[in-house]
Amino acid sequence: MRIIFTSIFILFFLSACEKNKNSSDPAVLPDAVLKTEVLTQSLKFPWEIIYGPDNFIWFTERAGKISRLNPSTGVITLVRNITEVNSIGEGGLLGMVLHPQFNANPFVYVVYDYGTADNYKGKVVRFTFNNGVLSAPLVLLDQIPASSNHNGSRLLITPDLKLLITTGDANAPAQAQNTKSLSGKILRLNLDGTIPADNPLPGNPLWSYGHRNPQGLVIANSALYSSEHGPDTTDKINLIQKGGNYGWPNVAGKTGPMFAWTPTIAPSGLTYYNSDYIPQWRNSLLVVTLKGSMLTQLQLDDNGIKIKQVKNYFQNQFGRLRAICQSPDGKVYIATSNGTNDQIIEISAR
Repeated sequence: MRIIFTSIFILFFLSACEKNKNSSDPAVLPDAVLKTEVLTQSLKFPWEIIYGPDNFIWFTERAGKISRLNPSTGVITLVRNITEVNSIGEGGLLGMVLHPQFNANPFVYVVYDYGTADNYKGKVVRFTFNNGVLSAPLVLLDQIPASSNHNGSRLLITPDLKLLITTGDANAPAQAQNTKSLSGKILRLNLDGTIPADNPLPGNPLWSYGHRNPQGLVIANSALYSSEHGPDTTDKINLIQKGGNYGWPNVAGKTGPMFAWTPTIAPSGLTYYNSDYIPQWRNSLLVVTLKGSMLTQLQLDDNGIKIKQVKNYFQNQFGRLRAICQSPDGKVYIATSNGTNDQIIEISAR
């Protein structure tokens, strides 16, 4: 009887030790309880939000404004109003990215639409931040076909300091398959606007093609992920490959996207989350959606090439959501796209 009791005690002790060990293991941290706070609610069609190295949230509004938001006080400071912008339909001032070494190279890259309805174009412009304002505009790429919708326009700077630009088909679907057209593509430039020598086609900014309306772009796990609007079916998350053809308009989506939604949800801004601050979101793509009016978590496998689990948050709580970013400490920020009284919202852990 004593031997049996001793064996049971040893098993219990070992089990308790294992539980204590696991409780400190980041892989099994308890889920955080999420809290939301509206930081500002006076905006009109914000399109991009970036948590800057100055601890301000930089954001664009479609009519032409670039501003900085102090997340601690809610105070907004205008740094540039681009008067050339013409917002037609879903066009206007859209994507933005800051130089990764912003303190040494205070450059801000934006993409915006201008012109008239019958001659509507997009351009990529670099500004310099100095004394609280953006100045010295330098055009890096011009004459991008634009339209009242399907403009793409997410910007990303890669670790090797190349500028990626998503473009939509600008309501001319066949041009997505035309490698000489700038529309329906993911484009790749050097940061001075020249074309990298290792692009798929010599002298061509094309990186991938056959896109309908890609509005999210992020690099993680040594991979490039995009979110893209389909037609009536097949919104998707894609792994982007150099020179890849993603099918539009011949097919709604390339065979084997990482994930697809039917019915559609209009996925837009995309980020990769891997912080212990909200442990249930670790190793996940977070995408905000317009039609779906929610934030969707796509948890990745250890290799970052398959989606293990999908979970939705804040559905219909804030309306249409366009953009997402995160702070170094793991807080997440989202921007609405409802047109009146738009908001920037902080998601934190209680």
